[in-house]
Amino acid sequence: MTDDPYQTSMMENLYWWGVPTLFRCPHEGPEGKDIALAGVPHSTGNGTTERDQHLGPRALRHVSAVARRVHGGFGIDPWKAAKIADVGDVPLPRANDNEHCIAQITEFYGRIDAAGARPVSVGGDHSITGGIVQALGRGHLAGGEPVSFLHLDAHTDVFTKVDHFLGARKSAAHWGAYLADQGQVDPTRSMQIGLRGHARTLDWLQPSYDYGYNVVTMKEFRRRGLEDVVAEAREVLSGRPVYITFDLDCLDPTIAPGVSNLEAGEKGFDIDEAVGLLHSVRGLNIIGGDVVCMMPTKDSPNNITALTAAAVMFEMISMIAETVAARG
Repeated sequence: MTDDPYQTSMMENLYWWGVPTLFRCPHEGPEGKDIALAGVPHSTGNGTTERDQHLGPRALRHVSAVARRVHGGFGIDPWKAAKIADVGDVPLPRANDNEHCIAQITEFYGRIDAAGARPVSVGGDHSITGGIVQALGRGHLAGGEPVSFLHLDAHTDVFTKVDHFLGARKSAAHWGAYLADQGQVDPTRSMQIGLRGHARTLDWLQPSYDYGYNVVTMKEFRRRGLEDVVAEAREVLSGRPVYITFDLDCLDPTIAPGVSNLEAGEKGFDIDEAVGLLHSVRGLNIIGGDVVCMMPTKDSPNNITALTAAAVMFEMISMIAETVAARG
């Protein structure tokens, strides 16, 4: 390590150099922090079909040093605007036992919630959202209220017509239902945007409607346009503790090829559309977020999916940091 600040900044931009924490943040606990970055290396919630999702956190740490350091659109440096740390990975000693892992995730995020740090996480399969929101829903950060989701995904994850997915009950296919059943999320004040497949039955969206989720399918998004959907999301989510969950399969496979459960039959979001949807909650009470379902073993040699996941995570971090700075 050099003592020259300029030389240090040059070195820190080299993703292959140094200890790979998320976005070069210090590896510390959540106490006294505004934002806690975390990895959730969990695959068992997606049964046995796409197991390498547990490699997602390591892949994002690998490339995040080359991610943007300032947000030109917001005019902020999030790393200076907020106190941010990489709090590490959720320990999962029984990694093949999904239900035990979900309980471990909830315990880990319970400590983050108690510390008052807003978690931004990288998975891991989409079952991790259930474990995280079991801790955050009606918790300290949410002010005792159920959270509202901004959920960008190709799939509903409200599949109540099956009681488990390959043995996993609190699975990647079920969290949207059981969190509502447990009272940790308010579906009527939540948005599900970008749904496009893969339908096995013609009524595959019905459970989301039955729970009261505000659903915008990809076909509806294309018909209505970004501006109209953003306006609806902002109206539904305003005044609520918002949790963002971003499944990378909402993006078109040409943008994010290293993703579990690819949906190639209909165009997904391009990155500008996805970022525009994320910005629908800018300035609102975002209590946390996650980016899930990255498959590094299927990524392109240039790590484009990991880089895209880092860009999405950076947007979440920047929106929270901006709000923290505005509140003083």
